[in-house]
Amino acid sequence: MHIQLNGEPCELPAGQSLADLIERLQLGGRRVAVELNLEIVPRSQFASTALTEGDRVEVVHAIGGG
Repeated sequence: MHIQLNGEPCELPAGQSLADLIERLQLGGRRVAVELNLEIVPRSQFASTALTEGDRVEVVHAIGGG
């Protein structure tokens, strides 16, 4: 399946969830914000939110520093 990830084309296996995508990006356990088709998705819904062909996903993760 093809989606847009942070404005770039991305190909994923069918049946992936947002949680699967976060793990694939090696961002599991980090503070991330995810927008799916212009809607913010709460972390509690990552595992139950299935991705579909043509979805637009924006993933932002916090980076600490000083």
